[in-house]
Amino acid sequence: MTLPYKQVIVAVDGSKEAEWAFKKSIGIAKRNNAVLNLVNIIDTRSFAAIEAYDRSIADRAERFAGDLLGGYKAEAEAAGVEHVSIIIEYGSPKTVIPRDIAPKIGADLIICGATGLNAIERFLIGSVSEQIVRSSKCDVLVVRTEEHDEQDT
Repeated sequence: MTLPYKQVIVAVDGSKEAEWAFKKSIGIAKRNNAVLNLVNIIDTRSFAAIEAYDRSIADRAERFAGDLLGGYKAEAEAAGVEHVSIIIEYGSPKTVIPRDIAPKIGADLIICGATGLNAIERFLIGSVSEQIVRSSKCDVLVVRTEEHDEQDT
């Protein structure tokens, strides 16, 4: 007997891989009648490259995240997911998702795309999905390819 998932996190950042993860999360949330938590982490490491911290960069990042998650929320609800929440946080996605957000909401599944960083960054610091897999206390689904007409089972 498998236990149903109740709190599902899907990490989205605007990438194609994150979109595939989101699409897969819809079916999982519907089958389990789970809360679908749409999460975007505004990576503060990107601000470190700018000498004089410019608040407008953070504002633009927040607007982008809000628009992105708002669109995904509407799509999930239109597809029949009853409980959808939006979470926007600042920090490093590879630590904030598994160590802060997942325990806070009692997540039992985290879904993320397989890639996101370029090859050199992955070599030096590891991918976000790899770190989430290593440090999560719940199940993690790493989505590698686009979904092709998954049947609800």
